[in-house]
Amino acid sequence: MLCSICQKKEATVFLTNIAGDKMQKVNLCEECAKAKGMDDPTGFSFADKLLGLGATQEIEQAGGEKGLRCPVCGFTQSDFRKAGRLGCPECYETFAEPLKAVLQTMHKGTRHVGKVPETQRQGHNLAAELKQLQQKLAKAIELENFEEAAVLRDEIKQVTARLSQHAAERPV
Repeated sequence: MLCSICQKKEATVFLTNIAGDKMQKVNLCEECAKAKGMDDPTGFSFADKLLGLGATQEIEQAGGEKGLRCPVCGFTQSDFRKAGRLGCPECYETFAEPLKAVLQTMHKGTRHVGKVPETQRQGHNLAAELKQLQQKLAKAIELENFEEAAVLRDEIKQVTARLSQHAAERPV
């Protein structure tokens, strides 16, 4: 496949942008990739590369007129656009909604699940379900919604039993 820019050399860098129902592919040879600043991974500015692809615009639209600013480090949306990085761990909370919109266009989801061996996946899923039910139960008790708390308590017992059964069946 030839380079999309010079149309002479074989492409070695492949970029794909999917925005809505449109997909745009760019194939670059090594020289054109270097000319575009894509040869040095340490100098790779994520937001700068995506700027032409619409990611920073999505962040600004999701942030609205608020002009979000991190309360800890003072990082702003324009800082993210320039640096391609967030300033501190609190930035992930501050910019959660705008980042969610960007991540959904780039990945299948917004939650990293990693890879788990098939034999362990069911146990992990049950443990996650149990944790979520326990959080819901705590919230229901806090809100004094005891009917919902009783239902959640019963669901927790069922999931705990299934988790115990799964642990007993799993080969060591």
